[in-house]
Amino acid sequence: MDALYSIILGIVEGITEFLPISSTGHLIVAGELFKGLQATPWTKEMKDAFEVIIQGGAILSVLVYYFRDIAQIRHIATDKTQQNLWTSVLIACLPAVVIGAALGSTIKHYLFTPSVVAWALIVGGILIWIVESRKTTPQVHNIESIKPGKALLIGLVQCLAMVWPGFSRSASSILGGMLLGLDRPTATKFSFYLGLITLGGASLLDLIKSRHILGEIGALNMILGIGISFVVAYASIGWLLKFVSTNDFKPFAIYRIIAGIIILVLIATGVLQNANLA
Repeated sequence: MDALYSIILGIVEGITEFLPISSTGHLIVAGELFKGLQATPWTKEMKDAFEVIIQGGAILSVLVYYFRDIAQIRHIATDKTQQNLWTSVLIACLPAVVIGAALGSTIKHYLFTPSVVAWALIVGGILIWIVESRKTTPQVHNIESIKPGKALLIGLVQCLAMVWPGFSRSASSILGGMLLGLDRPTATKFSFYLGLITLGGASLLDLIKSRHILGEIGALNMILGIGISFVVAYASIGWLLKFVSTNDFKPFAIYRIIAGIIILVLIATGVLQNANLA
């Protein structure tokens, strides 16, 4: 069952990390369902550490998918385009660093519950629908053109996902980008780049804190989780970029609202326990 648990969580992480539907929310609910079924003997500490580990697979998928683009950073000393791009990325990540340092443990302690996730999914779905219903013409069509001031605003919007588990880091950063004039593919790609720094830094810090528990999880489970998360996330990135080139995000809005309602029903019927999971 440990291997099955690793595989399923790896799939969930890979699918949801970069789609605007919240990986944190889906992992919280998936873990609670497994606990309710008594399908794994893992402790909460082991589960939390494992979620950080498999997130590394998703982050690696971005590095591999955009390897040629990211490798251009080697010219940053002389290339003003690269200087602007990475300055904007780093500036956009600053609010998340501040919020995470100040409120991260408090948010995990009080807000990591299925009901909080459910309402975040529903409200986020409604906001996606509203943003996609606007009649506007995007002004920014590549991430190299994003100015630092606009990047900071996107980073501030991204923090919505940090203070409201289940809202989705991808959804908040993409919505923020679109509200500030980025077209869908550009907002989506910039969200991926933000994930490299935001998720990478947070995951590394959490992994260092949880290093004592890795032996209990087991090498096979970690390899399964990371490998599956990487493969599925890589496929999800390619699919999402292709999808947004010809479609809007309204299907994700519908999915989020339906998923949120289902979670609330599962809580009301006792299938999901609405206990604090932090």
